[in-house]
Amino acid sequence: MPPRPAVLTKRTLDKDLDKITHAEDAAKHVLRRLVPPGLGLIFVGLAMLFAGVYVFDQPGAMLVIAAAALAGYMAMNIGANDVTNNVGAAVGARAMTMGQALIIAAIFEVLGATVGGGEVVKTISANIVDAVQVPPAMLGWIMMAALTAAALWINLATWMNAPVSTTHAIVGAVIGAGISAVGPEPVNWRVMLEITASWITSPLIGGLIAAGLLYLVKTLIVYRDDKIAAARHWVPVLVAVMAGVFMSYMVLQLSPIGRFQPSTIILIGIGIGLVSWLIARPLVLAQARDLENRNSSLRTLFRLPLIGSAALLSFAHGANDVSNAVGPLSAIVHSVGIGGSGGVGHPPLWVMLIGAVGISVGLLLFGPRLIRLVGEEITKLNPMRAYCVALSTAFTVIVASWLGLPVSTTHIAVGAVFGVGFFREWYTRHSKARIAYIRRKAESFDIDEPEEPNIHETRRRYLVRRSHFMTIIAAWIVTVPVSAALAAMIYWVMFALFV
Repeated sequence: MPPRPAVLTKRTLDKDLDKITHAEDAAKHVLRRLVPPGLGLIFVGLAMLFAGVYVFDQPGAMLVIAAAALAGYMAMNIGANDVTNNVGAAVGARAMTMGQALIIAAIFEVLGATVGGGEVVKTISANIVDAVQVPPAMLGWIMMAALTAAALWINLATWMNAPVSTTHAIVGAVIGAGISAVGPEPVNWRVMLEITASWITSPLIGGLIAAGLLYLVKTLIVYRDDKIAAARHWVPVLVAVMAGVFMSYMVLQLSPIGRFQPSTIILIGIGIGLVSWLIARPLVLAQARDLENRNSSLRTLFRLPLIGSAALLSFAHGANDVSNAVGPLSAIVHSVGIGGSGGVGHPPLWVMLIGAVGISVGLLLFGPRLIRLVGEEITKLNPMRAYCVALSTAFTVIVASWLGLPVSTTHIAVGAVFGVGFFREWYTRHSKARIAYIRRKAESFDIDEPEEPNIHETRRRYLVRRSHFMTIIAAWIVTVPVSAALAAMIYWVMFALFV
C-alpha cells in the first residue's frame, strides 16, 4: 500500500497572525459604530461651553448650561429622525447621492433655523404653557423635563427605525410637564386646538398639493406626444414658481412687520420667479439636447427642480422644527432673566445656533439609515413624483412657519407621499389624457389597444406600501401621550431631587 501524500498545513504562527488580523478587523468594526455617538457627545459638550460663554457669572447659569446640553441632544435627535423627510424623496428617486443630500440638507437647515425660526420658537416657549401664570423657576424645570422626555422618546424611535413627529414629542412633553407642575389651568388649550387642527389638516393639504402638482406634470409633460419639448417649456416654469414662493417667504421672515404690503411681496416673488425662469430655461434646454422621447429621459430634466425643492424643504424644516429643540431652552433663558425683561420674546442668536448646528450634526451622524427608509420603503418614487412630494411639503411647512404653527413635517411629507400614490391610482384608471395617449401609441405602432390593468396588479403595484400607513399612524398617536407621561415623571423626579 503506497504511503499517503503529505498534507501541507498552515504553520502555527500563520494561524496566530490570522487570528490577530480578524481580531483587529472586529475591533475596527465595533469602534466604527462608536464614532457617531462619540462625536455627538463632543457636540453636547461644545454646546455647554458655548452657552457658558454667554451666561457665565449670571444667575441661573448652571440651569441654562444644562438646558443647552439637552437642547443640543434634542436637536441631534431631530436631525437624525425628522430631517430624513426633506431629502429622502430625492435620494429614493436617485436624483442625489447620500453625500450630496446630507451636505445640502445640513447647509439649508442651518440657514432656515437662524433666518426664519424665531416665530415658531415663541409658540413652543411661551404659548403652550402660559409663561405669565407660571413662576419663572418652575417654568425652567418644566422645560428641562420636556426637553429630556422628548429627546429620549425620539432617540428610542430612531433606534427602532420609526420616523415619528418631533413636534408631537416636544408639544406633548411640554403639556405633560406643565400639568404635572401646576395643573391644567396654565395650558393654553386654544393654542393647543389650533396646533392639533394643523396636525390634522397639514397632511391633507400636503397630499392635495402634491396630487395637484403631479396632475399638472402628467397632463402637461408625461402624456404628451413630444415629452421633451413639453418638458423644455414647463420645467423652467416649475423652477420659477418654486423660486418665487421661496423669495416671498424670505421677505416675510426678514423684513419688519408691516414694512411691505402683501401686493409688494407678491410682486417681489413674481420678479424673482421671472429671473429664475430666465436662468433655468437655457440650463434645461442644454440638458434636453439629444434626449430620447421617453419617460426615463425626463429624470434628467427633473433633477434640477428636485434638488431645488429638497433645499427649499430643508430651509423650511429648519425654520419650523428648530423650535422643538430651542423653544424650551429659550423659555429657560428668559425665566432666569438672562434673555432680558419683557417676557419671552425672540430667542437669542446663540440659542438658535445651538439648535441649527445640532440638527445638522444629527443628520450627518445618524440620518442616512432613516433617509433610506423614507426614500425607498414607503413608496416607489421617481424624480417627478419626488419633486411633487418635496415641493408640496415645503410649501405647506413654509406657510405654517409664517403663521407660527409648529406643524409636523413628518405628517406633511407622508401625507404628500400618500397623496401622490392615491392620485396615481385614480389617474391610471380614470384619466382621459392617459387613455388617449395609450390609444395614440397603440395606433402608431399598429397594435391592439392594451387592456385595462388587472385590479390585483394595480393593488400589487400601488397599494402594497399602504402597510406602512398603519404603522406610521400608530407612531403618531402614541408619541403625544408617551412623551407627556415621560415628561411628567421626569419633572417629579427633578422636583424631588433639585427643588
